[in-house]
Amino acid sequence: MFIQTEDTPNPDTLKFLPGNIILKRGSFDFSNIESATCSPLAKRLFDIDGVSRVFISSDFISVTKESSLEWNTLKPSILTGIMEHYSSGLPVVNIEKEIIENDSEEDSETVKQIKDLLETRVRPAVAMDGGDISFCSFEAGVVTLQMKGACAGCPSSTATLKMGIENMLRHYIPEVTEVKAAEL
Repeated sequence: MFIQTEDTPNPDTLKFLPGNIILKRGSFDFSNIESATCSPLAKRLFDIDGVSRVFISSDFISVTKESSLEWNTLKPSILTGIMEHYSSGLPVVNIEKEIIENDSEEDSETVKQIKDLLETRVRPAVAMDGGDISFCSFEAGVVTLQMKGACAGCPSSTATLKMGIENMLRHYIPEVTEVKAAEL
């Protein structure tokens, strides 16, 4: 198995690409080992000293390290952990969920437009950087979004939200006045 790696805008996060489908649908964002009980892969990666977050998507795994450590010491252990997981025959996760934000009948036309723009224009770009984004709410002109994976805690995620996503949503949807990150 040949696993490629890519840098992300977050210097503490690397994107690992094993070259095959990891999840059929959805994504999982694990902020610590306690949250990774449903994922043998994430638990294995958290066993590596210095791993602080694991994000698993359809075709990549983003791993965030403690900022005091260097990638040249962690990367070989992470690559080994991913290869050992695939050799074990265990599933990536014991359950799968669908996180695609489908329109619901309760959604207003504005919320449907926001979700459509996020799905078609924002999520693909954010995934290229090793992360994901999901819609939380739209109230009084304010769109609240949750940043995941490499985007969670990334120094440039605030700029991405304000300069990129907010400007785009305000351009297409005049009712949007602000975009902010969900408080975790």
